[in-house]
Amino acid sequence: EVQVVESGGGLVQAGGSLRLSCAASGFTFDDYAIHWFRQAPGKGREGVSCISVPDGSTYYADSVKGRFAISSDNAKKTVYLQMNSLKSEDTAVYYCAAEVGPCRYHVELDEYDYWGQGTQVTVSS
Repeated sequence: EVQVVESGGGLVQAGGSLRLSCAASGFTFDDYAIHWFRQAPGKGREGVSCISVPDGSTYYADSVKGRFAISSDNAKKTVYLQMNSLKSEDTAVYYCAAEVGPCRYHVELDEYDYWGQGTQVTVSS
């Protein structure tokens, strides 16, 4: 059974930090790219970051560059998103998505193979 499970969300003050985790199982983790998306109330789902597990290449949205860092523990089949210097505009539900192959952006969200249920991040100002 395929599972993609996010954790680590919560309430934090502006300027603070959180680390999100995305634990994967049921598929060949080493062949996949793992994405972090977020969706704020009333807005569409936005790509935040991606890591290609096979080669470790990483990508970030301009809005989070220099503040967020994505990493992978392949032995644990887990991807982390370290979020520093959080702002109120980072408030959203954060989702993890997996796609076989390299990091690629798709307009259609069903192009991604697997999705997690999301974890809420709330940044108070």
